[in-house]
Parts: sequence; C-alpha cells; structure tokens
Amino acid sequence: MRHTFALFAAVVLTPLASLPAVVAPLALHPENPHYFLFREKPTVLITSGEHYGAVVNQDFDYIKYLDTLAADGLNLTRTFSGAYIEPQGAFNIAENTLAPKAGRFISPWARSEQAGKFDLTQWDPAYFLRLKDFVAQAGNRGIVVEFAIFCPMYEDMQWKLSPMNAANNVNGIGAIGRNDVHTLDKNGDLLAVQEALVRKIVAELRDADNVCYEICNEPYFGGVTMAWQHRVADVITASEKDFSHKHLITQNIANGSAKIEQPHPGVSVFNFHYANPPDAVTLNYALNTVIGDNETGFKGTADAHYRMEAWEFILAGGALYNHLDYSFTAGHEDGTFQYPAQQPGGGNPSFRKQMKLLKDFIHRFDFLKMKPDRDAIRDPLPKDARCQILAEPGRQYAAYFKGAAKFAFAIDLPAGDYQLRWLDVVSGRSAGQQIPNHPGGPLQVQIPEEFNECALKLVREVD
Repeated sequence: MRHTFALFAAVVLTPLASLPAVVAPLALHPENPHYFLFREKPTVLITSGEHYGAVVNQDFDYIKYLDTLAADGLNLTRTFSGAYIEPQGAFNIAENTLAPKAGRFISPWARSEQAGKFDLTQWDPAYFLRLKDFVAQAGNRGIVVEFAIFCPMYEDMQWKLSPMNAANNVNGIGAIGRNDVHTLDKNGDLLAVQEALVRKIVAELRDADNVCYEICNEPYFGGVTMAWQHRVADVITASEKDFSHKHLITQNIANGSAKIEQPHPGVSVFNFHYANPPDAVTLNYALNTVIGDNETGFKGTADAHYRMEAWEFILAGGALYNHLDYSFTAGHEDGTFQYPAQQPGGGNPSFRKQMKLLKDFIHRFDFLKMKPDRDAIRDPLPKDARCQILAEPGRQYAAYFKGAAKFAFAIDLPAGDYQLRWLDVVSGRSAGQQIPNHPGGPLQVQIPEEFNECALKLVREVD
C-alpha cells in the first residue's frame, strides 16, 4: 500500500524543549574560512570520539562520555540520527555503540501499537528530548556535535534494521532495495519521510550553537546519489531561511582523497575519511573553506598511524579531525574498553592525550594568518620521513616531523629575535631555545636526536 505524505508539511515543528538562545552558531571564520569561528574564537575541531550511537543507544551514558571528552580537552563528537543503525558484529566492531541491544534503540519515529514497528508519520518525543539534551550537554562542555542525518545501507543486514524499511513500519512504504533508499527517483514515499525528518531536526536544534549537519555518512556507498544529497542540503537551507543564524552543512566526499567538483553552494565543510597522506586538503584548498577528516580506521589498533594522520592533516591546512575511538562503549563511556585485536581501528586514553597535544599546539598559534607552506624547508628529508608545515612567512611556523631525528635544515627568516620549541607529540615532552639577534637569511635548525616524532613551533618575537 502506498501513501501520500502531504501531512508532513502540516506537522508543527515546535521544539520540545528550549535550548539556550544563541548569538551565533559554529561558523566559518570570516577572516580565514579554512577555519571555524566558535563562540567568538578561532577554532580547530579535534577529537577521538565514540562510534556515533550516543543518542540512539539508550544504554549509552552520554553524560559520562561528554565528561570524558571534556576532561581529555577535546572539542568535537559525531553522532547519527537513527535513520540507520547496525547489528552487533558488523564490521567486526566489538560492543558497537551504533548497535543497540534489543529494545534499547530509540528512533526519531515513534513506535506503533504493532509490536516492533514504527509509525513514520509520528515523532518520538523521548528521542528529541534525548537528542536536545545531548546537544545541550555537549555545548555546556564546549563540544561541537557533527550530526550525521543519513547513512547508506552498506549491506542488507543494516537495511533490515532501519525504520524506513517497509518491514519495520506500519505505513506501507520502504519496500525497495537498499541501494534505492537515498535517491530521488526510486525511493518512492521515503523521500517525503526523509525531508520531514530533516525539517524536524533543524527545527528542534535551531537554537543550538554547537551543531553542524552532515548530509550523509559515506555517500559513495549504497547507491546514494549526488542529486539526493543536494536535495537534502536544499531542505536544510530552506528550513533555516528565516533563522537569524544558519548552521553549517557538511558533506562527506570520499575515502582517502578526491578533488571536489561543482560543490553545492549551501555546503561549507567537506569531509574525508582515512585521509592520509593529506592530499584531500591540498587538492581542495582553493575552495577557501574547511576541509575535514572525520573518520579514521582500518590501519590496525595502534596509535602511530592515526596520530600521524591527525598531525599531517591539520598542519596541511585541515580544520577538523575525528578519530574513531572504539574504547567508548555502553558501560565504558569513560573510554576504557579493551577491544580485541581485530577491531577495525583504535582509540584509548593515551591517544586522546596525544590529540589534546595537537589541539593545544595549533591553538597556540595565530593560525588564521597561516597557510600550508611545505616549501619553507627546501632541504630533502631523510628517506621515509614525513613533514607538513603551516606558516605565516617570516613570523610563525608550525611543523610536524616523523622519522626525521637529527635532520638538519634551514629556514629563510628576516632579522629579529625568535623562539624555537620542540614538542614530542607522543609524550608531550618539550625543549626549546631563544634565538636572539638573527641577522636575517637562512636559520640553521636541527631536530634533536631524541625527538623522532615531533612538532616545531618557531615564532618571531615582536615588541
């Protein structure tokens, strides 16, 4: 049976509870839109967060989780809406937060009187109360929420769990294949349901200053079309047309890297997954907007690769990094779960400390005036060494080195007094020196022998 869903247009989208009024939500910084402006401060978003089930999994204590992120000094989390969930065991993830146990999944749509089925014409007030409290609690801790509204149905096992599947709703819609769910021409009445969900979420979170909306996680799988993605961006934009302040829209572009062609004018942040080396930034830097790396994984469970990915991405000019941290589970919201060796990624308390080192490092610069400048060091690196540099030439330099202990190089600098400091990005140990009265020209620098993976801060002192 097919239905028309014009009734969605008549739904009163009055927020269920009041979030604090905001001056302006997270935005691109007007002085340098490669970075964020958040609560009147230039901001780079860096985190190591849970696997996107904080809202939809009722067994997950998100207060404890957010307290942990805040105590770890991180400022971002990513979560899914509930249009998509996973079964336990999917992707070899142990204790997956996006795979709620039986009866513990909470969805935007209300459950019907028919056991196990949802009514796609009715909202669940408890869900929106939980969502809004999660966002408000994150905001109270200075944490931004990237809210992924949709996700492709990778395999039939995910589609079988979605409320949008006809088998799981009383509305007689969604009797389609999983690859047709996120299309304009094949998903039937689901398009009206999806648009209604977008409008509802935007209305409920209109006063949150710490939210941005991701159209769809990994839309390059599962038949998701670009036309459908642009339609969702249009609906978000139209829903906010009368808002005094608009929220950022983010779009997931590719795994690894790709050059973005014909971007939607409403999208402000372009995200990649597993974006190392940082070609994703360099290929798209001319777009003059934020480039992010908002999922990591599939490089083992150890810290080294993900730490390198983070430092290289941010020092190549990126402004968002979200490490997928499997140590957060229901019952271990403090991020201490000991996952098995076959887990498709990492995360742990020590790694989160390393991410705080990166976040604090970049925020100690006037980074709005900096841009990628790998050529600032022209000397050839040692074999297999890595290096990325942000610079305001002649004033401030931020560099990351891996596998380059004892590497000697020169940087051309104007005359002046300089401060040089090395940071061990694993331990946090630092060492530095003052360089008075540099006469101008090449400054000879050598990485200390004990700093095999390190960051350099070189700043000219100004009276």
